[in-house]
Amino acid sequence: MKHEPDEEEAMPRKRSETLTEGEQRLMEVLWTRAGGATVSEVLEAIPERERPAFNTVQTLLRIMEKKGYLRHEERGRAFIYHAKVERADAARAAVHSVVKRFFNNSAGLLAVRLLENEELSDAELSQMRQLIDEATQA
Repeated sequence: MKHEPDEEEAMPRKRSETLTEGEQRLMEVLWTRAGGATVSEVLEAIPERERPAFNTVQTLLRIMEKKGYLRHEERGRAFIYHAKVERADAARAAVHSVVKRFFNNSAGLLAVRLLENEELSDAELSQMRQLIDEATQA
């Protein structure tokens, strides 16, 4: 009996413009290396028990470059990858994506959910109060 793919299987998965978990792991390496890193250097910086295959890292770096997170330069036969996006900007994009996807574009609803469901430290609560006060006085 031949398996016919249903509509969901037949459609290619939409490429995420935010970093996937695996991509973020590689970005963490590049954010710490001002001079950039080769595929091998990125690979060596990942703990051995979490280390993907060389080809996987190479493919992810190319995808991240297409997404605009990286650039590369050629040194001999090696590509040296450099982060083009700061960590704070990547975090901002990820939060925006979560707010859009799960909270109907409402940052306030996200804040409410955080207060309802997460154990925040006194320092975090104090910072939130300060930001709320500043926002209401503006």
